[in-house]
Amino acid sequence: MIETTGPVYRPGDDDYDAQRTGYNLALDHHPALVVAAADTADVAAAVRYADEHGLAVAVRATGHGISVPTDGQLVISTAGLKGVTVDPDARTATLAAGVRWHEVLAAAAPHGLAPLSGSNPDVGAVGYTLGGGIGLLGRRYGYAADHVRRLDVVTADGRLRTATPDTEPDLFWALRGGKDNFGVVVAMEIDLVPVATLFGGGLYFPAESAAAALHGWAEWSRTVPEELATSAQLIRYPDLPVLPEPLRGRYAAVLRVAWSGPADQGEDLVKPLRALGTPLLDTVRELPFQDAGTIHHEPPFAHPAYDRNTALRELAPEAVDTLLDLAGPDTDSPLIVEIRLQGGAYSREPAVPNAVGGRDAGYLAFSTSLIEPGRLDDLRAAHRTLHERLGPWSTGGAFANFFGFDAADPATVRTAYPEDVHRRLTELKAVYDPGNLFRLNFNIPPAA
Repeated sequence: MIETTGPVYRPGDDDYDAQRTGYNLALDHHPALVVAAADTADVAAAVRYADEHGLAVAVRATGHGISVPTDGQLVISTAGLKGVTVDPDARTATLAAGVRWHEVLAAAAPHGLAPLSGSNPDVGAVGYTLGGGIGLLGRRYGYAADHVRRLDVVTADGRLRTATPDTEPDLFWALRGGKDNFGVVVAMEIDLVPVATLFGGGLYFPAESAAAALHGWAEWSRTVPEELATSAQLIRYPDLPVLPEPLRGRYAAVLRVAWSGPADQGEDLVKPLRALGTPLLDTVRELPFQDAGTIHHEPPFAHPAYDRNTALRELAPEAVDTLLDLAGPDTDSPLIVEIRLQGGAYSREPAVPNAVGGRDAGYLAFSTSLIEPGRLDDLRAAHRTLHERLGPWSTGGAFANFFGFDAADPATVRTAYPEDVHRRLTELKAVYDPGNLFRLNFNIPPAA
């Protein structure tokens, strides 16, 4: 019997289905146990129980990241571990593992500070950060993982450890980029940055302007300052009343911007994009950083999705043509394609090195699709074709936080890291988790 303060759910229990279900409904999980941890002691007890009973461990806060089926194994839910404390003088925040970015945004905003959060404020802060963390301030400040000061983690031996640059430095290095391969992070301390507002939003161009918009954005993006985050998306919107009327049932090329400098300079930077055509909708304006999630307005509700990504060295005109050929307005493609500008501070090593890869990428090419019944094989083929066709401009790498569930094989996971980084990760895995207890993830197996 497992001794915990928080509830433990088994098949057939009330709320078992709610506890086993994550954000991505593509995988139908049936774990033997779900431990809804109420505190760090619960996490440690669950890890020890799993080790003693031969169960693998999966870690879930929001459920965005469980990448392989957890059937018959043990899931630790950290969603109940809450709390955010901001130190405005030190410009830091300390947060528990169940905290989502919107909670950190709300706590930091009164002090004129911001975290290096992502485009979706409903994502769990810890999982996002352990995978690197690509957000709206990253070209200016780097990956979210570059700005972690401390991680409290329960390792495979059931011990609570504090990882910093001075205590457990190897574990600190591996956790920042190695995701949940090295333990269950229960709390972290991060830097905040002095950003209170953004000049940002989206320009939604119609189908007839898609080619001009995407080519124009690609050329424009090569010269923009590091204070600007920007992306382009090709999407066919469903005809749903929850969407703005101009977008319902329409195809659009969406150009997004997030400028963290003065608003008047942002206006000047966006002028070349506004000159590319007449948009269906223009939401670019000055906004509080706390409202940054409205720029991408990603769906907050659970849904089944198939994802894949590729790191690109460059976005040549031929690469833009490839995207339009396979996901443009003249196709019936099921793909939603997004290209994010990388470079800037992403390309620089942080003050305290970590295991995050992708620093050689100029762009991130990400594709996603809503999975409809009976169409998974067709979706796999469409995504595979797109990313194979982008091969001439690829670095050969990918980003761990944008992997889909098909990326859980070790060969694909390796593409998220330089060869020497992956080798060191496997060596440290052999130290901290030699039995690969934490393997229900984008797994880094221990070195032999």
